[in-house]
Amino acid sequence: MATRLNITKTHKLYIKGAFPRSESGRSIVVNDAKGAVVAHVCRASRKDLREAVVAARGAQCGWSRRPAYNRGQILYRMAEMLEGKRTEFTEVIEAMAVKSVSRTGKKKTGKKKASLARTGNGGVKALSPLREVDASIDRLVAFAGWADKFSQVLGCNNAVNGPYYNFTVAEATGVTAVVTPDEPALLAMVSLIAPVVCSGGTVVAFASEREPMTACMFGEVCATSDVPAGVINILTGQRDELVPQIASHRDIDAIHAANLPKAQGQALRDGAPDSVKRVRVREIAASEWLDSDVCESPWWIEPFVEMKTIWHPSAT
Repeated sequence: MATRLNITKTHKLYIKGAFPRSESGRSIVVNDAKGAVVAHVCRASRKDLREAVVAARGAQCGWSRRPAYNRGQILYRMAEMLEGKRTEFTEVIEAMAVKSVSRTGKKKTGKKKASLARTGNGGVKALSPLREVDASIDRLVAFAGWADKFSQVLGCNNAVNGPYYNFTVAEATGVTAVVTPDEPALLAMVSLIAPVVCSGGTVVAFASEREPMTACMFGEVCATSDVPAGVINILTGQRDELVPQIASHRDIDAIHAANLPKAQGQALRDGAPDSVKRVRVREIAASEWLDSDVCESPWWIEPFVEMKTIWHPSAT
């Protein structure tokens, strides 16, 4: 009888539609909830960040000029491909689930407890793995629907005194850095990326430090979903190393993050004035990630667009 070999995979970065290794040659060991080594991920360097920003900048013009309906089609295709890997994502998230910690501080052990949720916010029950994947699929579908509608909601026909038509329209800001919280790793990353891509912006996403494998797998979804090279770029590694670089990088136009440690959130804000970045660091409760009114609103798109006003002579 043949012996089955378990190959420990090294997940690569996702930059410009390809899967390069980190130029530094470094990697990080990924352990599951039981402490077993299940994979390695590349530890991105400052040069990797620069390469990702260059790729995002190069793709931004073409992506923003695509018809909004086509951007929606591609987001919907991403949802389809993610649904096709639903079981795989669920299994990985469950294997990586951090053991629950009760309010008394005692660890709850056993498969049943580990499969319920990763906990946060003082031990409040969070998402189950399957529910997180399903919510991520729904989130992509929601922003696919917004792609050709948000401009009408955020823009307007302005009343002016004179023989003119005056319109305000929303246009993508440019390159946005997405910094994902530790959990829920997949749903948070999708929720932070989708509004930017929907608007015509491009993304350099930094994966959850605790659960980076789902981000690497999401790169594979992007690669098979008609997403043009450079529109979405995904880095893995250590936030403390790259957050200061993200904050100070002059070719990053905006930052979208959530539930970061206080020092990292402040570092992103402190670096913004020098390069005139828009910075949105959200605080989202565990239950709110599932709330469509909170996370699927066009106001999640608004921070990543610029308003352009157009004057046109009228006949009267």
